[in-house]
Amino acid sequence: MKSNYDYLLVETDAPISIVTLNRPDRRNALSLALMQELISCLRSIGETSDIRAVILAAEGPAFSAGHDLAELRDRSINDYRRVFDVCTELMTLIQSIPQPVIAEVQGVATAAGCQLVATCDMAVAVEEARFATPGVRIGLFCTTPMVALTRAVGRKRALEMLMTGKPIDARTAMEWGLVNHVVAAERLREETRALALQVAEASPLTVSIGKQAFYAQIDMDQPKAYAYAKEIMSMNAMAEDAQEGMGAFLEKRKPSWCGR
Repeated sequence: MKSNYDYLLVETDAPISIVTLNRPDRRNALSLALMQELISCLRSIGETSDIRAVILAAEGPAFSAGHDLAELRDRSINDYRRVFDVCTELMTLIQSIPQPVIAEVQGVATAAGCQLVATCDMAVAVEEARFATPGVRIGLFCTTPMVALTRAVGRKRALEMLMTGKPIDARTAMEWGLVNHVVAAERLREETRALALQVAEASPLTVSIGKQAFYAQIDMDQPKAYAYAKEIMSMNAMAEDAQEGMGAFLEKRKPSWCGR
């Protein structure tokens, strides 16, 4: 995996990889270059079998302030499409790599930064964290962040955030389903890592199957979701890891995963 990124720090301690946004002077704004580096990094991680969970962290006081507005002034329609195409590619990739991605939110997450948190499979935030989609206040509605936000917190709560631009605190974000846990700042890495290690205890094949199935079924109507899920579960049951896991449970021993 490439390690000499301009805007990322990557620390690999199998079975976890920690990817840190490293543009603190710009509040980790998601410039085109940063998003492209993140895509490259996550693709590499997705192909690394000994990494079973990813922590997405950030340097500085902000998790991410969203898109870099300096890149969105006086551009052509094709320039704008390019930025949002790459952003969409990044968000889609986070949910399609086999490993769960856990956001470690140490500060504010606004606009596309809030979208990034909503897109991650799970999130842990400090008590001081704030979340907002304030684009409406500068004449640029947070339309692409809306996609992830709506799926995380529901329609009415998403519309309140989108229409007012008003930030919510970490406890509200947890209550609404945007983050999983809220912790004291000094415990952030410890708690995020503990969650990642819990995930990493399971069969990587099973986690990958489950993650893919979750996002595939989430927007289906219930009959289609069940039809899809029962087929996936039937195929999953045929896997060596499923047979090993069931056998280990019945024999009261720890399973030995092979990833098949």
